[in-house]
This record gives sequence, structure tokens and C-alpha cells, in this order.
Amino acid sequence: MTIAIDFDGTIVEHKYPKIGSEIPFATDTLKMLIKDGHRLILWSVREGELLQEAVEWCHTKGVDFWAVNKDYPEEEKDKNNHFSRKLKVDMFIDDRNLGGLPDWGTIYQMITNHETWETLNYRHLSLEEHKAPKKKHWWSF
Repeated sequence: MTIAIDFDGTIVEHKYPKIGSEIPFATDTLKMLIKDGHRLILWSVREGELLQEAVEWCHTKGVDFWAVNKDYPEEEKDKNNHFSRKLKVDMFIDDRNLGGLPDWGTIYQMITNHETWETLNYRHLSLEEHKAPKKKHWWSF
């Protein structure tokens, strides 16, 4: 699977243009996804030196992306001197998603188990329905 991942607010806390603290388990999860054979693309509004700082920060944490701000490593700028801003990926991981960013453990489980928010929530609701009802005590009203 090819997955585009935002940097600020997704891998690290929002401190742009500085690099914020790592969001818990972000780089560990990204390393597991790479080990599982997924192609990860860093997809960020950062450009130039700020983008290079983000790439180097990730590298020091053991995360090297398949591509950065482009569909594939060999992609070159077209005649208009820009990359296509529409990525051809299977999934985006971004803190600006509708509903926000789940924790990285949930993200990993969703990718590994091929689950969507809908299936994950359905499974969660189903588990809630099957819980034993609370015992009522004779003194409760």
C-alpha cells in the first residue's frame, strides 16, 4: 500500500516552522509500516530548507520515506516547473482529517487489518452491545 503522511500535527506536534515534539509512537509505527512493506510518502506543506529539516529529523528517528512531496522517488518537475499536487496513493494520514487523527496504535491496526473508521466503530459498538448488563442492587433506584 502507498500511504501519504503529513508531518506537522501528524508525526510531530504543530510548532511550524519549528519542529515540534514527536507525537507518541509516530516514528515507531512508521518504521513498522515500512517493515511491513508499505511505501510511505512524506506529504507536507514544508518546502526547501524546512522540508529538508523534517526529512532529516525523520531520518534520525530511523524513518526514511519512499518519496517526499511527490508520487515516486524518480518523479521530476514538469515543464511548468512543479510536481503534480494530486498524489496517487491508497491512503492519507493527516491530522486535518474529518474526525481528527486517531492514535498511532489505532492507525497501525486499521492499516494492518484493512479496517476503515466505519468498520472499526462498528466492531467497537458490537463489543459494547455484547457486554453483560450491570447487576442491579436491591437498594438502587
